[in-house]
Parts: sequence; C-alpha cells; structure tokens
Amino acid sequence: MKTLVDHLGQYAEYHRDRRNILSHFIGIPMIVVAVAVLLSRPGWEIAGLWASPALLTAIAAGLFYLRLDLRFGIIMGVLLVLSLWAGAALAQQSTLVWLSGGLGLFVVGWIIQFVGHYYEGRKPAFVDDLMGLVVGPLFVVAELAFLLGLRPAVQEAVEHRAGPTCIRPPKALA
Repeated sequence: MKTLVDHLGQYAEYHRDRRNILSHFIGIPMIVVAVAVLLSRPGWEIAGLWASPALLTAIAAGLFYLRLDLRFGIIMGVLLVLSLWAGAALAQQSTLVWLSGGLGLFVVGWIIQFVGHYYEGRKPAFVDDLMGLVVGPLFVVAELAFLLGLRPAVQEAVEHRAGPTCIRPPKALA
C-alpha cells in the first residue's frame, strides 16, 4: 500500500506552480462541498443525523485519510463533517436550490482547477490516476500545514520526490 508521502509526492508532481496550488486552495474545497451536496440526496434523518450516499462516501474517504496519517486524517474528518453539514442543509431545500448550489459549486470549482493547471502546464493528476480525486483534498490540507511550518519532515520528503514549488511562465496543457 502507498504511504502518505507516496500519495502526496505523486500528486505534487502535477502541482509545483504556486498559482496552481493556490487555485487548489479555492477549487478543491468547492468541489468537495459540491460532491457532499449532490450526494446528500436521497437522504433520511436518523437520530438527528442526515444519512445519505454522501455520508457513506465521507466515511470511506475519512478511513482512507486516517489510514495514511492520524493527524491529517483527523483534520480531513473534521472538514468532511463540515462538508456533510453543508450538503445536508442544501439537500433539505427545494430541488432547485439543492441542484443549483451543488452544480454551481462543482462547475466553478473545476473551472478554477483548470485555470490553475493552465499555469502549471500539466494535466490534472486524476487523469493518470483516479486516486488523485481523493488525494487532492489531502494535498490542500498538507500544503496549508507546510505553509504554517507544520510537518517539515513530510514536506521535505514530498519535495524530494516532486521538487520545490515555483512560478513558471504559462504554457499549453500537455
């Protein structure tokens, strides 16, 4: 099984331009919330908890993150719970509000992602490995931790594999 550094390092190879990383700080949370919103129907309130396909997806993702790293896994779990809360709130609205909110976040989030990859000059990581869709949110949390000076050993290992971040002149997507 791949380790935390394996996953982050592979993902980071597609994300070395700082503008692309910045776009991920905006786009990926929008996409995660959008998926939670869109998967929150059908849903049922059971003992004060909104049970839906989004809940099952979040549990599976949360277990994946916890298996990779306890500290990042706990943070991801908290963020997933917040996404589930937003998803449940919109899922209980009219179909128009639920669907326009979920689709709007999804489309705008992906547009922001593709703008970032224009600067990177590389295709998104998930094109070569679908696990990139699950690793992307973790990458954002890890990059924030690195910016805050946390987890320097993980940062060093990721940068050893993928190289340092930089600003590059824009070029066409490969």
